[in-house]
Amino acid sequence: MKTLKIAIQKSGRLNEKSVELLKNCGLSFDNYKSSLISPVSNFPLEILFLRDDDIPEYVQDGIADLGIVGENVINETEVDVAYLQMLGFGKCSLKLAIPNNGKITKLEDLNGKAIATSYPVILEKFLANNKITADIRTISGSVEISPGLGLSDAICDLVSTGGTLKSNGLIPFGDVMHSQAVLIGRKGEEENPLIVELMQRVQSVLRAKETKYVVLNIERKNLEAIKSLLDGIKSPTVVPLADEGWVAVHTVIAEKDFWSKISQLKAVGAQGIVVMPIEKIIL
Repeated sequence: MKTLKIAIQKSGRLNEKSVELLKNCGLSFDNYKSSLISPVSNFPLEILFLRDDDIPEYVQDGIADLGIVGENVINETEVDVAYLQMLGFGKCSLKLAIPNNGKITKLEDLNGKAIATSYPVILEKFLANNKITADIRTISGSVEISPGLGLSDAICDLVSTGGTLKSNGLIPFGDVMHSQAVLIGRKGEEENPLIVELMQRVQSVLRAKETKYVVLNIERKNLEAIKSLLDGIKSPTVVPLADEGWVAVHTVIAEKDFWSKISQLKAVGAQGIVVMPIEKIIL
């Protein structure tokens, strides 16, 4: 069977999380920082470490079967690939930003202004959709310093925390797009058995990250009230305890609902609540 190839970022903000995800999928490999290719010893897969800008085209052209890359890079390179799985990490926003002492107060004020960016394709489409005519100045790096140097009136750049903008006297002005890491594949290859198997592993890891395993004790008379609050994978596991009239309930709770659920469970009599991380969930 043909060995798959997956392209991930060689260095940068998505590298560490991409490597972590693949290792959590049970794949054994060395993360060679100085090498382009790292073979996986326990699955027919090779990992290509590339510049993020190259990953979408490698997948589109069939050089790699899969890739992990930010949505912003996919949109900027305008490739035709299949979105297989949103991965939930590497979240950021492509934002417009302006000097904090500037006179731009609304989107229409950008008409006739110069905007510096590393994402001219995305920015051009955004401006066209909003009927704005501006001078797009493409800069490969350090976009945030361009207003201070007199190169532009505004910028369009990726923002995670906003700290870099603030340190350069800029403030966010508007969202152009939101982005996160995506697992992409070549169109038409989604049913490849190896890709299907790898996808199952990826999805099991992602499900586990979104849930907590919870064990609690409850009087049997309150069991129905507890069950009504739980929406686990199917139904909670109920185990009798040595103390008559008491049971232990095993279930999973979504991370996003965790603290509100815990408060509700305690309110109906749950005691001795133990919370544990989950490594994988396979449906």
